[in-house]
This record gives sequence, C-alpha cells and structure tokens, in this order.
Amino acid sequence: MGVVPSDSVPQEMVPRAPGAPVSEALFRAARLHRVAAGHLLRTTGLFPGQEILMMQLWEHGEQRQSDLIKALGLDASTVTKMLQRMEQAGFVTRRRAELDRRIILVSATRAGQALRGQVEQAWRELEVLTVAGMSDEEQSLAMRILERFEANLGTPQCRTPGPASDT
Repeated sequence: MGVVPSDSVPQEMVPRAPGAPVSEALFRAARLHRVAAGHLLRTTGLFPGQEILMMQLWEHGEQRQSDLIKALGLDASTVTKMLQRMEQAGFVTRRRAELDRRIILVSATRAGQALRGQVEQAWRELEVLTVAGMSDEEQSLAMRILERFEANLGTPQCRTPGPASDT
C-alpha cells in the first residue's frame, strides 16, 4: 500500500478561511483524500472522480448520460469532459439511443470492466489510510458527523440547480 507524503500539499497552498474552522478543516481533509485517491488510482489510468463514474456503471450498467450527471451531482460540462477523456482512454463508450437520438447512452467497455478489482482495492487501501489510528467508536462518530455535513449541505438552499444534458 502506497502512502501519500504528508508534505504533498504545501500548507501555503491551502487557503485560510478565518471564522470558518470546520469548513477549512473539511476542505483540507477532502483535498488530501483526493490526493491520496489519485496516488492509489494511478496504475489504473483513472483520475479521482472517474472511478466514481465507473462504479456507477458497474453497479447499474449502461445509463443515460443525463442520469449519470444527476447521480454524480456534477455539472453537465464536467461529466461530458470526463466521459470524453474516459472514452479516449478506452474505458467507456457513448452512443445515441436508437429510439431517441437526443439521448446519449454510456457503457463500460471490457477495459473499463477490467478495472473494477483494481479500483475496489484502491478504495480499500484509501479506507485504511483514512481511518488509520481511529477506534471503532471514533469511526462511528466520524460517520455520523460526515452524514450530518452531507444532510446540511444537501439542503435546497445549498444546491445550485443546473440543467442536465445528454450532450
């Protein structure tokens, strides 16, 4: 298991948010988590975030691009660019639906399917890194706090609606 050096993100690069210590700490932790995920995923050819899209395809099979956008909670242009890169890498295919040519269907290729075991292993290693030194009780508390963050940030006033598109 590879470990990301603690000095991989220079502290002067992390913005300071006076009066928002929890949000600042959450930002720093999320950033380091993403760096660690990238480190662990590097042999797969996927970048952080792309594995989540692949997990969605592995779990649910071929999907409309607009449904992937909704499931991932990302901007349509972000997912479109991600899919273009993943298609060029040979991990997904996109095609127009036969009955409604406006709909784009996304599928994992054989190469994309073959990554599943590696991605699952990377996420197991990421979990070990993330909870290292934490007791079961601390892990449970962390989960409750993160679930509260998610509930708070998932409220209507925090969501920025954006149009979902198949293009």
